[in-house]
Amino acid sequence: MRYVITADCNYRTLSTAELRSRFLIEDLYVPGTATLARTDLDRAIAGFVIPTDKPLQLPVGKELRAATFCERRELGVINLGPAGSVTVDGVTHVLDHLDALYLGKGSGVATFTSANSATPAQFYIVSYPAHATYPTVLIKKDAARRVELGTVADANKRTIRQYIHALEGGAKSCQLVLGYTELHEGSVWNTFPPHTHDRRTEVYCYFDLPKNGLVMHFMGEPTETRHLAVREKQVVLSPSWSCHCGAGTGAYKFVWGMGGENQTFDDMDLANMFTLA
Repeated sequence: MRYVITADCNYRTLSTAELRSRFLIEDLYVPGTATLARTDLDRAIAGFVIPTDKPLQLPVGKELRAATFCERRELGVINLGPAGSVTVDGVTHVLDHLDALYLGKGSGVATFTSANSATPAQFYIVSYPAHATYPTVLIKKDAARRVELGTVADANKRTIRQYIHALEGGAKSCQLVLGYTELHEGSVWNTFPPHTHDRRTEVYCYFDLPKNGLVMHFMGEPTETRHLAVREKQVVLSPSWSCHCGAGTGAYKFVWGMGGENQTFDDMDLANMFTLA
């Protein structure tokens, strides 16, 4: 399991390569494997589990000092590909495209399987430490809380689906919040003005980008921003001090996962547009 360190760096002085190595995880999508990265940012873990010819389980290893992955952690799973299933504690949960699953602290070993090994499921996961226990919940795409934001005129018309959250109808969790945002055709800005989350970190996974397209993800303190060129199924780490927004070469989607002191979706501090630099 790779370890990505970001908290001790001065992002202003980093080269492009150094900035990418600290805040962008480029190669988590590896068919036939469970490939994860952990970071010092709220001790988050993110990655992909892509079972092909055999089921897969999450690696634990010496990094977690635990018998099972969820011994002291909670886990959000969203399937970005064709149908698959996750079996945990004797129950098999079928996840179709863009369905999600919450696994609480203390859950047993989870086994990930694709319905068709030739077109495997693409299980993207986000995990944070947990200090309370909540039950495993399957959330179907159409049952997720749906929010419509933005306008065509501002090139940011988008649909947000919230899966793991504290509002009615969401899967309850200790600190994890998870969902995804879909940009409508003709819209490219995923959020504007940019904002920070002072009391939690955020992990972005961009997917369904236009063919040969990319997203320019903006980060850094609002008065001194930097950018990352992000491709399909790459993951961006966003510290609490960093603003975040992005614009792509066409419509795209991204999974957002957050962990920290607050679970309220709109707990954010908007950047001052007149001092943004």
